[in-house]
Amino acid sequence: MTVRVTERDDSHKSHESVATGTRIWDVYQQDLLVGMFHDETAAHSYKQELEMLEQQRQQA
Repeated sequence: MTVRVTERDDSHKSHESVATGTRIWDVYQQDLLVGMFHDETAAHSYKQELEMLEQQRQQA
C-alpha cells in the first residue's frame, strides 16, 4: 500500500484559502485522496495510522 502526504498547491485551493494563506496537506492512499489537514503533523500521524492498520490487516 502506498500512502503519501503532499502540500496542496495554490491552483488546487479555493480563492478564499489562497487569500488567507491557508496551508492544506492532502493524504493519499493508493492515489486516492483520503484526508485533508490544516496541520502537517496531523497529516503525517494519519499516514502512520493508515500504514499501521494495513500492516495489522496483512498479518491477520
